[in-house]
Amino acid sequence: MDRNRTRQLTYSAFFIAVGILLPMFFHFSGLSGAIFLPMHIPVLLGGLLLGRRFGFMIGLLTPLVSGLCTGMPPLWPAAPMMMVELGLYGMVGGWLYQRLHWPLLAALAGAMAAGRLGMALMVGLFASTLGLRTSPLIYVELTCLHGVPGMLVQLLFIPLTVRLLQRFHQKNGVEL
Repeated sequence: MDRNRTRQLTYSAFFIAVGILLPMFFHFSGLSGAIFLPMHIPVLLGGLLLGRRFGFMIGLLTPLVSGLCTGMPPLWPAAPMMMVELGLYGMVGGWLYQRLHWPLLAALAGAMAAGRLGMALMVGLFASTLGLRTSPLIYVELTCLHGVPGMLVQLLFIPLTVRLLQRFHQKNGVEL
């Protein structure tokens, strides 16, 4: 295994760990994860920095491992829905930014939109199981409105962090 692949796997494990620990911090400090969306941040960072394959893996594994280790999110039905949502965040963010060379903010917004659409599809699939009486799109719209503070944090924090990490690696002659 070459150094670059080892580095990517190490960063992936780091982002998964942060994706598990950050929501725990929010939970224990009384802050609402549903409002601030702390698990989304490391997944989006991972996709943008490491590309679509690693971003997808980070997005898929983070809610699953977190659910198994901490009970957050619950393994049914939240974890499968979040696995699709976060998997799309990582994959689409990496694809738009790394492959198609979209501007960072546009790639981030595209990833966020793709993940929410994936969540809408999952809610539609699980609507009868969840006992929803409204359309899946209304459910997603309400969760988006509820998560506006978290989305604003993502739009401010993630581009800054990506740029800082890219500069750090460039300065030290290390490829991500």
